[in-house]
Amino acid sequence: MPRALWKGAISFGLVYIPVELISGAKDHELDLSMLDRRDFAPIGFKRYNKKTGKEVVWDDIIKGYEYKPDEYVVLSDEDLKRANVKATQTIDILTFVDAAEVPLTYYEHPYYLLPGKGGDKVYALLRETLRKSGKVGIANVVIRTRQHLCALVCIGQAIVLNTLRFADEIREMDDLELPGATLKAAGISDKELNMALSLVEGMSEQWQPDQYRDTYRDDVLALVKKKIKARQTKTITAPEPDADEKPQASNVIDLVALLQQSLGKKAPAPKKTPVKKVEPRKAAPRKAAAAGKSPAKRKSA
Repeated sequence: MPRALWKGAISFGLVYIPVELISGAKDHELDLSMLDRRDFAPIGFKRYNKKTGKEVVWDDIIKGYEYKPDEYVVLSDEDLKRANVKATQTIDILTFVDAAEVPLTYYEHPYYLLPGKGGDKVYALLRETLRKSGKVGIANVVIRTRQHLCALVCIGQAIVLNTLRFADEIREMDDLELPGATLKAAGISDKELNMALSLVEGMSEQWQPDQYRDTYRDDVLALVKKKIKARQTKTITAPEPDADEKPQASNVIDLVALLQQSLGKKAPAPKKTPVKKVEPRKAAPRKAAAAGKSPAKRKSA
């Protein structure tokens, strides 16, 4: 059982649900170390006192807010908690909205909410209410000194807390160069759209997340094993001269042909301009050579 990152309660109306917060994501990023290319020794990063230059151990490190240059207000964990006790201990549901109304660009990081001691029934009640209503709960929560906007979502038997980005953290799309909003403005014909819909329909299947994996990470680890086997652990591979390949230009000349090929149909052959056959001129029939003429004369004739 993973360790809880946060313990508190969900609050909406007069309902109070004790919960624990567990991260819903696992990081499989490749853990690469920084090395000195001259002797391949690992590079270390030290926490040091900027006045004395001496290293500082974790037990001597505290937090502070710089209110003017080189002047700090010391803030302990207890200070941060006392600033707003309720905010640091409560997931405060502000409202409920339709799940489809929250754009995907707002979702940030998932956490599982587990019921605390004695909270099973009321936890299940909120879960089933979210499921039946098709709503998500929009709430505030403070995690590690930062307040987050979040959405409480019913997924299977769990209530998932998904932290959300604030509106001012989302880049506006007004200054982006995007195709026209209508089919006509984007230069798309009904035929092209219908063929694309057919292609999507043919490629559609049920969501099976287990069939997808980080194949690039697997390829890098396979390369690591290969270099170990070949005893090339200290070999620095130089880039090839034409490693920077230019991306292929998208073929937008005949979109219908590409869609037809994708659908497994043969693209229509390009129309050829019919060429008129020119009949060769028939040679005039030779007159029979007069009897008695010499071969030379017949040739000249």
